[in-house]
Amino acid sequence: MDLSLSPELEAYREQVKKWFAANLPEGWNTPEFKELSDSELTAFGRKWERKLYEGGYNGINWPKEYGGQGLTNVHQTIFYEEAGKVQSPGEINTIGKSLLGPTLLALGTEEQKQRYLPAILKGDEIWCQGFSEPNAGSDMASLKTSAVLDGDEWVINGQKVWTSGAKNADWCFVLARTDQQAPKHKGITFFLVPMTSEGITVRPIIQIDGKGRFCEVFFDNVRIPKDQYVGQLNTGWQVAMTLLSFERGTMSLGRQAEFQREFNHLVKLTGEIKLSNNQLVKDNPYFRQKLAGIYSEIRIFRYHALRTVSQLLNEGKLGPEASLQKLFWSSMHVKLGELAMEVLGDLAPYWGNDSVGRGVMQKIDLGARGETIYAGTSQIQKNILAERVLGMPR
Repeated sequence: MDLSLSPELEAYREQVKKWFAANLPEGWNTPEFKELSDSELTAFGRKWERKLYEGGYNGINWPKEYGGQGLTNVHQTIFYEEAGKVQSPGEINTIGKSLLGPTLLALGTEEQKQRYLPAILKGDEIWCQGFSEPNAGSDMASLKTSAVLDGDEWVINGQKVWTSGAKNADWCFVLARTDQQAPKHKGITFFLVPMTSEGITVRPIIQIDGKGRFCEVFFDNVRIPKDQYVGQLNTGWQVAMTLLSFERGTMSLGRQAEFQREFNHLVKLTGEIKLSNNQLVKDNPYFRQKLAGIYSEIRIFRYHALRTVSQLLNEGKLGPEASLQKLFWSSMHVKLGELAMEVLGDLAPYWGNDSVGRGVMQKIDLGARGETIYAGTSQIQKNILAERVLGMPR
């Protein structure tokens, strides 16, 4: 297998590196960088989206007629990888760009593409995802949120939970049941809902790491125009599965680069922290073996990611194999966080900006646990692999 890139693609990588070097905020990823409040972070995120767009790095692989750059999936992957290496600012509109945008390109009408895609790329409209419910998480098809047609409008009632970024979003794509008599995977429609609609209430959920990114969203007689859905009526499950295939595979090389950066940070800490016998952690055989194991898994993940790039390049889409990647990286990231807590030992409870490592590894350890849940739990990924890849009975 030839893993080398063409001279043209290598030149593009250098272009991306130079752009990050010139455009990352001053002091980014250093102790001197001022920690932003929620409101400051939102304003900063919108400005960063606009900067990416103006630099030509939003919609890299989207058609030019919708505001994209008209380049390939490989160009997009190179950008994600370089962004992961420098741990660039989180993109406030990741859900719009990485999930809804590709779904509209695949299944949306021409009118929907012209209306929504340019606004997503410019950062003018931020999106969130209304899928999970209190009693419909892993079993998403058991959702209870309903949409009833009343004249020229749909009336939506129900509750969503774990809705990332809902407090800052302008729009939400929502799965709602439109046929109460149909089997649970049928009778669902994929709606596009303005978050400014009357009847929407958003309540942030404070997570274990102190952040409030996830939210509850309540829909109380929310009205939207009758044509404001993607795909066909009652085929929302198929639309959602198309969307989730993008969530589970397209950003893999960038994620791998970010994990490698985190690992390098942990290795640095092992040269600073001493065990009770005054031995540096990096010189202890037990920890050296554990670090080697995590490093091996990060490299394995890289080759999985390269295979995904190859599949996108040759076939233009991802299959159920994307579930293998999601299952692998989320489990591996948990192990990285757990090892970091072992390395820190009795220093682990202290994670302010003046602590060893500035609390970076503690946040990774706490945040990684949610990664085995969102975008499909590990248990669901195992079921998908068993049934759709291995052909085992349900």
